[in-house]
Formats: sequence, structure tokens, C-alpha cells
Amino acid sequence: MSAPLDIEGQVAPPRSNGELVFADPWESRAFGMAVSLYEAGEFTWPEFQAALIARIAAWETTATPEEPYNYYQLWLAALEDVLVGLGAVTTDEVAARTQALAQRPPGHDHSDPHDHPHPH
Repeated sequence: MSAPLDIEGQVAPPRSNGELVFADPWESRAFGMAVSLYEAGEFTWPEFQAALIARIAAWETTATPEEPYNYYQLWLAALEDVLVGLGAVTTDEVAARTQALAQRPPGHDHSDPHDHPHPH
């Protein structure tokens, strides 16, 4: 079962010449996480789409003119909403992990070996 990604409109992922477009590595990872969890049967695609539509609608009503639209920030927020709704994670866990990642220096886009020690 693969995610129905050949959709159009506000929930459609950004594309260029028919190919998905990711500005940063985290965007492709967020995309891949959602698709993988869907394909594993953790949630239905309509559940995810509804969460994404809700996040986009909320952004449209609260965004300031200076705030750039970032599809994958909304995608990731929608994934978090779905996972919290399923009880897979709590909002506190999401907030704590977000804060930890936000405190990393720029360019530090890989796991710290101290976070996950490997047995010798």
C-alpha cells in the first residue's frame, strides 16, 4: 500500500517537473516518516490529510505577511497531531524533542553519538 501522493491542491507536496522538491534534508525525512508510518498501517491517509488540511487552514488564518509558508513544517506538525491522536507520543514528548533539536547548532543535522551509544 503506497500513499496516494498524486493529488492536487493545498495538500499536494511541492513538485518541480513532476518530482517532489525538498529544500532541506529534514523535509525529506519528515515526508518519509509520514509515508512509512502510513504504509505500516499506523494511520489512514485520510486521517493524515485531514490533519494537514487543518494545519494549513490554521496557518492561513494566523500567519503574518512576513511569515513564509513552509509546507513541510505544516506536514510535520500534521504528523505530530496524528501521532498524538493515536497515543503514540504525547504533546510533552514532542515539545521536549523539538526544544532539544532547536538547541543544536546550525549545520548539526545528524545524531550525536552520545545520544545513542553503541556497544563496543
